Amino acid sequence: MNGPIVDARGLHKHFGALHVLRGVDLKVAERELVFVIGPSGSGKSTLLRCLNRLEEPSAGRVVVDGIDMLDPRTDINHARQRIGMVFQSFNLYPHMTALGNVTLALRKVAGKSRAEADALGRAALERVGLGDRAGHTPGQLSGGQQQRVAIARAIALEPRVMLFDEPTSALDPELVGSVLEVMRSLRESGMTMIVVSHEMGFARNAADRVVFMDEGAIVEEGPPAAIFAKPTHERTRAFISQIQRH
Repeated sequence: MNGPIVDARGLHKHFGALHVLRGVDLKVAERELVFVIGPSGSGKSTLLRCLNRLEEPSAGRVVVDGIDMLDPRTDINHARQRIGMVFQSFNLYPHMTALGNVTLALRKVAGKSRAEADALGRAALERVGLGDRAGHTPGQLSGGQQQRVAIARAIALEPRVMLFDEPTSALDPELVGSVLEVMRSLRESGMTMIVVSHEMGFARNAADRVVFMDEGAIVEEGPPAAIFAKPTHERTRAFISQIQRH
C-alpha cells in the first residue's frame, strides 16, 4: 500500500485563548478503523472537524486521499465528498423524506440527475437497512433510524473515509445496536473509519487501533487489547479504569 489515506501533522487549534489541539499527528491507513477515546474536552471532536475543515486548523497539515485539505486552491466541497461525516445530531431536513435527505447532496454537490440520485439514494438506504423507509420523514422514524439515514446520506457520495463524531450518544440505549451494526457492516466492506465514541465494547471488538487523547494531544495509541488491558501511560490507565467502573 502507498502512504496513509489520512495524514494529519502538527495540528494545532486555538479558540481564542483556548488551545484545544496541541500538535496532533495522526496517520490512518486505508481500510483501517481508528477509534479515538478520551475525556470530554480532550479535543477529539475538534480533531475530526479539522480533518474535513469544518474547523480551520490554526497550524499544521492535513492530506486526505492525496488532497491537501488546507491548500487554498483545494475545492473544499469537492474534497468533502471523499470524507463522509456523521454527527451526534442527525441534521436531517424535517420536511424531506429519508430519500430526499439522502439524495440532496448527490444532486446539489455531485451533480447527479434526479433518477441517478434516487437510484444511489435507495441503494444507500438499503445498505443501512432502511430500504422500506425511503418515503418516511424524520418525524416518522426513530432516533436510530434517523441516524442510519444520516449514515446513508454520507455513504451515498461514496466517500473514501468516514468520520463518526459520537454517532450514538443522542440515542436511547436500545437504538444504539442498530447504528453500530451498520458501522460494523461498513467496516467489513472495507471503509476507512475514524470514530469518536464512548461505545467501548464496539472499540474493543471492531477497532484496529485505539487512540487516547487528553488535553489536546495524543497520549497513547495501539491495538484495543493493549490500550484496554495494558495501557502504558498513567493518564490512559486512569481513564480506562474510570470508564470500566461505569
